Amino acid sequence: MNHYETVFILNPVLSDTQIKETVKKYEDFLVSKGAKMVSKEDWGLKKLAYAIQNKKSGFYHLFEYAVDGSVINPLEVEFRRDERFMRHLTVKLDKHAVSWAERRRVKLKEKA
Repeated sequence: MNHYETVFILNPVLSDTQIKETVKKYEDFLVSKGAKMVSKEDWGLKKLAYAIQNKKSGFYHLFEYAVDGSVINPLEVEFRRDERFMRHLTVKLDKHAVSWAERRRVKLKEKA
């Protein structure tokens, strides 16, 4: 199983309920495919560097998980089909990135 990190931007016109449902849907999708969720982060509403679909802001979310590589393609197909997503990026983490992500999570917990 490989470690992956997916960052996605949701449409800013969605309500809080719709955002939570969308995030839950894709978390359940990953878990149903055998993924082990390591971390989930809600970065909130952020201003975009450039307009996407005539929108100047979006709701950012981060998933960090461990899963077999064959699951990534179906996940990205689902992202492309869903009109609530403005952008998404999935990155495979090497051992250095995994340790960096762990240190970042520890720092975030210490701040809170």
